[in-house]
Amino acid sequence: MSLSLVSADFDAGASIPAIHTCDGSDTTPALSWSGAPPGTKSFALIIDDPDAPDPAAPKTTWVHWVLYNIPPSATRLASSAHGTNLPAGTRTGLNDWKKSAYGGPCPPVGRHRYVHKLYALDVELTDLGHPTKADLEKAMRAHVIAHAELTGTYQKK
Repeated sequence: MSLSLVSADFDAGASIPAIHTCDGSDTTPALSWSGAPPGTKSFALIIDDPDAPDPAAPKTTWVHWVLYNIPPSATRLASSAHGTNLPAGTRTGLNDWKKSAYGGPCPPVGRHRYVHKLYALDVELTDLGHPTKADLEKAMRAHVIAHAELTGTYQKK
């Protein structure tokens, strides 16, 4: 069995409901996973938009959420997850708004893809403070034992 990532709020490739975006209450979608390989000591999650600022001419990947040290016993993140209801021990990193919280889809133009990437790691990472995506990816290097992705889309109304 391989690591898989799903959401109760949207199907793979489908539109992310507006409640989880800047057009709504900007709350996290529910995410759940299964198939963690033996030896998983923690999970990391990165949500980003590879279509910024314009899917017709992307120039950057915009980071929406960075989490690490999600405990290996965790199998889900509830809808509207934030610092007080994340699994015990979970650490937050910085998104591209320079905040250590979820920032939902808010594309300036066109329909963007939002890639939810879950990593099973063979270690619990040291306290990285509030790392950027790049810092977390560097710390995870050589420790990823499985990876799953879930992509949703959104276009502002």
